[in-house]
Amino acid sequence: MTRFLLVHGSAHGAWCWRDVLPALTALGHEAQAIDLPSHGADTTPPEAVTLESYVDAILGALAEPAIVVGHSMAGVPITQAADRAPERFRRLVYLCAYIPETGDSVATLRRKQRDQPLLPAVRRDPGGVTFHFAPEMARDIFYHDCSDAAVAYALAHLTPQAIPPQETPVTLTGQAETLPRSYIVCGEDGAIPPAYQREMAAALPAGDVYERAWSHSPFLSDPEGLAALLDRIARG
Repeated sequence: MTRFLLVHGSAHGAWCWRDVLPALTALGHEAQAIDLPSHGADTTPPEAVTLESYVDAILGALAEPAIVVGHSMAGVPITQAADRAPERFRRLVYLCAYIPETGDSVATLRRKQRDQPLLPAVRRDPGGVTFHFAPEMARDIFYHDCSDAAVAYALAHLTPQAIPPQETPVTLTGQAETLPRSYIVCGEDGAIPPAYQREMAAALPAGDVYERAWSHSPFLSDPEGLAALLDRIARG
């Protein structure tokens, strides 16, 4: 049995893992998904959210060491958390996620992409503290291989995304790199270009890099397949 902590990406919440959790349980694992501050059911005001509060939420959920899976932007805070307390992590799994080096932020990593498929869908909210994704563009970017019901479920649960934690750079000492790390490339991703994912994943051993023909949201399009791959990674 392996413990998993599942951490969502921008504008999402623990809700997005609803079908992965029972699939992992059926495979004999213990799995938990959390809402980062101001996401999902968490009521933290967006203006109070920082990268540090993301890190604190991740570490606060790790009563025992676990494999921590970070989706998309969550690659940044899980790396910062692992650098701070590596003893609480058994492995880091980057699911079509950003892998930062010290000084990187979600924003700077996105800007390094040669292609910018997300930009046309980003809508900055009044006040400049949050942004949201244009709902009419979300399916093509995030959920093109998901069922109509799954897309409707996701669109009903998306929340505004606080901007400051995405613009704050990480400060890393190399501790996260001492941990086992895996990368799952989503080869049909419409949000983070697969070529850029492969570029980031090249920093990991080839045997720890996996690729599947998934969109940006395999937790909704193929939760059993994602759980099976996480099971394979856990079993080493």
